[in-house]
Amino acid sequence: MLNLIFSNPSAFIVIFGGIILAIGIHEAAHAFTADFLGDPTPRSLGRTTLNPLAHLDPLGTLVILVTGFFGWGKPAPFDPYNLRDPRRDTALIALAGPASNIVLAVIFSLVLRFTALPPIFNIILFSLVTLNINLALFNLLPVPPLDGSKIAGLFMSHESALRYQSQSNPLLLLLLILPLLGGVSLAYLLISPLSRLLLNFLL
Repeated sequence: MLNLIFSNPSAFIVIFGGIILAIGIHEAAHAFTADFLGDPTPRSLGRTTLNPLAHLDPLGTLVILVTGFFGWGKPAPFDPYNLRDPRRDTALIALAGPASNIVLAVIFSLVLRFTALPPIFNIILFSLVTLNINLALFNLLPVPPLDGSKIAGLFMSHESALRYQSQSNPLLLLLLILPLLGGVSLAYLLISPLSRLLLNFLL
C-alpha cells in the first residue's frame, strides 16, 4: 500500500480516500444503528455523521496503510443500558459496521463489473473491494474490542458478555496484525480463506 506513494501517487490518493470512506461509513453505521435502537450517546457526541474525520483512529488508519488489508476506526460509543435488549442490540450495532463494508464492496464490484473504465481505475476499484471485504472480516474476529467480540456476546449471558468484551488487550491485537508466521499475520491466515471466496464471487 505505502509503495504506491512513490510508484503511483494518484492511485495512492484515491485508495487512501477510499480507506477513509470505508472507516467513516463503518463507524457511522455503528453510531446510526445505536441511535436507531434508542441510545442517544453517539448523537450527543457528534458521531451520527458521515463525515469520516469524526470516526478516524490514527493507529487503526496507519495499520491499514501499512498492511493494506485491515485496521479500525475510533469506536462509536454507546451505552448498552439505553438499549431495549442489550445483548441483541449490542450485537446488531456491532454487525452494522462490517455489514456496511460488505455493502461498499458489492457497490464497488458492480461498478468494476459493469462499467468500462481505464485499467488504473479497475486496479483501484479492485483494491477497494478487497480492502472492504478484509476490513469487514477482520472486525468480525471475536477478539475484544473488535466487533466480533460483541456479536459473540449474543451467545453468552449478559454478565459474561460484559466481562469478555471488557478484556481488550492491545498485545493480542498486535499479535493478530504483525507478520509473524512466514511473513504473514495471524489475522490474514484466519480471514484469507473466506476473503478469497467472497472476492471470487464478487469479482
